[in-house]
Amino acid sequence: MLDRKIAYISKGLPKSSLYNGQEFVSGIWKEQADTLAVRSMKIDEDDVANPAYHGGPDRVVCAYPYEHYAHWEKQFGQPLTGAAFGENLTVVNMREDQVCIGDVYQIGGAILQVSQGRYPCATINKRNNNNRLLKAVVEMGYTGYFFRVLQEGTISSDSTITQLSAHPSQVTVAQIHHLYFHDKSPDPKTLERMLEIEELALPWRKKLLEKQQKS
Repeated sequence: MLDRKIAYISKGLPKSSLYNGQEFVSGIWKEQADTLAVRSMKIDEDDVANPAYHGGPDRVVCAYPYEHYAHWEKQFGQPLTGAAFGENLTVVNMREDQVCIGDVYQIGGAILQVSQGRYPCATINKRNNNNRLLKAVVEMGYTGYFFRVLQEGTISSDSTITQLSAHPSQVTVAQIHHLYFHDKSPDPKTLERMLEIEELALPWRKKLLEKQQKS
């Protein structure tokens, strides 16, 4: 059995910063915290800057695997700060290939369900002052993922992680990422199986439908 655990937790409100001399406002800047008060639509003292593309009930809690930090630091030869990908939960033994859409976890007092992988954007480059990072994230599939909230509650930095149920389809976040970004000729049955997962968030369902129509 995997020893899933929290490395640290983070939260933060949108703020203005500079990248290549240009100002940008984003909620990707998070500070490590002792607790997260997780509500059905968002975390207290945590928010997004652009609700058209971020946030909402299927993207309340963002998780990122702690193991990826060593990979990026080795690849680019520079250390990353905490919550470098704007995540709320930095987690151990919960990589994209270990987590399935629809899986349900109790983390502290909150019950969360995996809803979608993260669709990475250029803000990752800006946050880390590295214009090569986004491309590498897409190539590797080291994106992180989102949870929707089934039960509100408080998560502490020392909260335990317990898997309450595994989705029967057993489609990982990594599999969907690979199919969408890297599979030029996706298997129709695989695509259909992914689309049958009711728990998959609508934005990713639309992406897969577009892929299906083009294939």
